[in-house]
Amino acid sequence: MLLNLKNIYKNYGKEPLIVPVLKDVSLEVVQGDYVAIMGPSGSGKTTLMNIIGCLDRASTGTYLFEDEDISEMNDDALSDLRLNKIGFVFQNFNLLSSETAQENVALPLIYAGIHKEERNHRADVALSKVGLQDRTTFKPSQLSGGQKQRVAIARALINHPRILLADEPTGALDQASGKQVMELFKALNDEGVTIIMITHDASVASHAKKILHIIDGEIIENKQGGAA
Repeated sequence: MLLNLKNIYKNYGKEPLIVPVLKDVSLEVVQGDYVAIMGPSGSGKTTLMNIIGCLDRASTGTYLFEDEDISEMNDDALSDLRLNKIGFVFQNFNLLSSETAQENVALPLIYAGIHKEERNHRADVALSKVGLQDRTTFKPSQLSGGQKQRVAIARALINHPRILLADEPTGALDQASGKQVMELFKALNDEGVTIIMITHDASVASHAKKILHIIDGEIIENKQGGAA
């Protein structure tokens, strides 16, 4: 089991003004899964993704990442886990405007202590994997939206993470670029990359093997996707 969340609750605020955001959420993810999480604004899907990505902690419940209890890890251990085992893809790319595609992709390797020559080589390999081998020296302002997202995906994959977390990966893209990103996700998943993505778009979710619907902090439906 890659991820195992049991009876997860997340509350914000203090008595008497506690706001429950997640309520008794349980989820299992195995290596090679491709999961889409759908829900309206305020449903708790982003909070759930933040907990899965170890950016936030559950109020109660158990979260095991490769059989390790997340609640027993300190902040340094969680930082190492995020760096080495989780890749993040965001709706708005989160690229550094002053850096080239190669430099943006290589950024996580700086924190991992990899020397520059090896960083550049691995970044070039990652960019080639997403079809941008001829854009290594381009800065974000010189790239289309779809190309920026592919740079972000290459960056997310640079440390060979155990899981890729994508928050509305097509939300800022036109239809053609969004289709390219979905085709790339399918190819990555076919190679064994585990993917969890948030989306409000049913056509995007249909590419996943499993689709979860979350409303008012509860998973109300768990069904097979079109890729199953």
